[in-house]
Amino acid sequence: MAKKIGVYVCTGCGIGDALDIDKVTKVAEKEYKCPVVRTHAHLCGKEGVELIKKDLEGEEGVNAVIVAGCSGRVNTDVFNFGPSVMVERVNLREHVVWCHPANDEDTDMIAEDNMRMGIVKVQKSELPEPYIEEGIVKTILVVGGGLVGLTAALEAAAAGYKVVLIEKEASLGGWVAKQYKQVALRPPYDELRENDIQDIIKQVEDNPNITVYTSAKSEGISGGPGIFEVTINQNGNTVKEKVGAIVLATGAKPYDATKLAHLGFGRFQDVVTKDQFEEMASSGKITRPSDGKEVQSVTFIQCAGSRDPEHLPYCSAECCVGSLRQALYVKEQNPDATAVIIYKDLRAAGQYEFLYKKAQSEGVVFIKGEVVGVNEAGGQVSVEAEDVVRGETVQVDSDLVVLATGMVPTTAFGEEELTVEVKEGEEAEAAAAAADTIIRSDILNLQYRQGPELPSLKYGFPDSHFICFPYESRRTGIYPAGTVRAPMDVRAAIDDAAGAALKAIQCVELTAKGAAVHPRALDFSFPEFNLSRCTQCKRCTEECPFGAINEDEKTYPLPHPTRCRRCGTCMGACPERIISFKNYSVGMIGSMLKNIEVPEEFEEKPRILVFACENDAIPALDIAGINRLEYNPWIRIIPVRCLGSLNLIWIADAMSNGFDGVMLLGCKHGDDYQCHFVKGSELAEIRLSKISETLDRLRLESERVQMRQVSIMDYDQIPKILDEFAEKLEELGPNPMKDF
Repeated sequence: MAKKIGVYVCTGCGIGDALDIDKVTKVAEKEYKCPVVRTHAHLCGKEGVELIKKDLEGEEGVNAVIVAGCSGRVNTDVFNFGPSVMVERVNLREHVVWCHPANDEDTDMIAEDNMRMGIVKVQKSELPEPYIEEGIVKTILVVGGGLVGLTAALEAAAAGYKVVLIEKEASLGGWVAKQYKQVALRPPYDELRENDIQDIIKQVEDNPNITVYTSAKSEGISGGPGIFEVTINQNGNTVKEKVGAIVLATGAKPYDATKLAHLGFGRFQDVVTKDQFEEMASSGKITRPSDGKEVQSVTFIQCAGSRDPEHLPYCSAECCVGSLRQALYVKEQNPDATAVIIYKDLRAAGQYEFLYKKAQSEGVVFIKGEVVGVNEAGGQVSVEAEDVVRGETVQVDSDLVVLATGMVPTTAFGEEELTVEVKEGEEAEAAAAAADTIIRSDILNLQYRQGPELPSLKYGFPDSHFICFPYESRRTGIYPAGTVRAPMDVRAAIDDAAGAALKAIQCVELTAKGAAVHPRALDFSFPEFNLSRCTQCKRCTEECPFGAINEDEKTYPLPHPTRCRRCGTCMGACPERIISFKNYSVGMIGSMLKNIEVPEEFEEKPRILVFACENDAIPALDIAGINRLEYNPWIRIIPVRCLGSLNLIWIADAMSNGFDGVMLLGCKHGDDYQCHFVKGSELAEIRLSKISETLDRLRLESERVQMRQVSIMDYDQIPKILDEFAEKLEELGPNPMKDF
């Protein structure tokens, strides 16, 4: 269907007072011959919306709408006219009148260029058609039958979804089933409660929506969200299940205590781990391993292998509360027994404070300090520690020493780490993609080109973006929960299970509609491949952060659309430019930048093109506008889905069209703050190094193209970043390719 574009310019929020609206509308009417161009003082109000609807439903026959006014990040529901109407937002408020002087020639020129880009984008776009696989199912697979897996299964089943649960052991319950008692999750918080895991297990086993496989493991998982095919091996028998999403709840294992010889483990029989101590308590009596005598004194050493750069650099979260619970076991068995806890920092936040006070009232002794030695003396274990409070070395002798060992995710255990060898001279992007650590942990056994398990970000914990997207791994539709995702206590793990179950439900529901999941939720576009021009360079398969592209038997890319998160990294990677989306393509962005008016050199109005990531950079620019922070008027902004989608041809086009400089504004990347699409920002930085070499060869200063990483909270730094870049370009002088 031919597009009939209606352009609607809002004059509210100070736009009409700051701009020459006639100039803006003239761009649409005269330059681009848009058949319908209207202005309104309050487009997002009832009258404004009705104005647009009237043109959509009436004789005008408008089927593509351009709303020029506020940011496209606001009023999205107001300007949603259904799936058959293309809507494009042109930002005249946050990016123009709120950050540039009113009634100024340069401000008008920014507004006109924004209008040009918006119209061209609509002209070059098509309405996305949802990709819906045949035979999509909404069953949730839960891998792991511990407390987190059981909770996730019950939550999903309670919401009306079928669940398949597999557990490698012969019985359910996991680590919690081995606990003697549990901390209270409801008042009174200062009392231990009986372990109720068997009640939870019974609820799962009795639930008609849940199918349980024990003594079972995944032999292979293929497909993607909505169409995962799982091969389950149960006691040597093979069963196949089809599921829509997966919750990974395989938990954690204790840190290898044999590495803690300096704390006495392996050297002295009466030095045990917290898990061994739990077994003792569950057996009915806490005794010394060396002689079987009932203990009269126990010393607990916290952070045994945790918060230690030589072992586990992170806090294992559960150890402090676990030792409080175990110290009360000692007091329960013998109120006159001595229990001492030596700690670096006692982390028992929230309601656990009541448990801490209960331990104090029961006579548990707390020493804040660092253990400097563990030895045997006089038939007891002697612990020396630097007491921080008293400023002296203390010695504690006891019948038994318990090491509160840290936790290591099950995903970090395996035969070897898999790495991809990158030969000399191969693409730097491939090297960056290969840097992902894939652990051969034999848990999921994914049939993915990129590896059999989930990539890990840090310390072996699989996670996509721990700030914005908890639960969401780099394999779409697979959601780690509980201690396999991050160190946490029982209370947090239960909440985590419910959160992951909800994410899995969101995934199957969105996939069934043909929509993307996080972070571009409800995006109905997907990448299309023109394989007739494919050179089989493998850059798209190597660089996709989410394993959405395998290879067929002829080594051509084999896309799995339900795995795709629509970031466009494959589009940016492809040197032949054969990958595109209906509403986002190399040609579309190229046309947008070519339609920006670049003044002649003598006019002394340089132009700077900014490719800004929609996830952090665009919101930061919006907030800068909201706060009326002014920046250089030479700037022209093109939002991109992710800097990973940046195709180098855009920079070449910008320079050949006379732009004096190009800046990339993308998410911060790394473990402390990750790019929303994991690798996009990093890959863009690598690609930029190639452009620098090209510019140098063309005798164009490489400083004309720069990249800056920004978070959404850096909005106050945006003007400085842009202004300093403009000053640098002024020093360099005009682009020598201008006017050619």
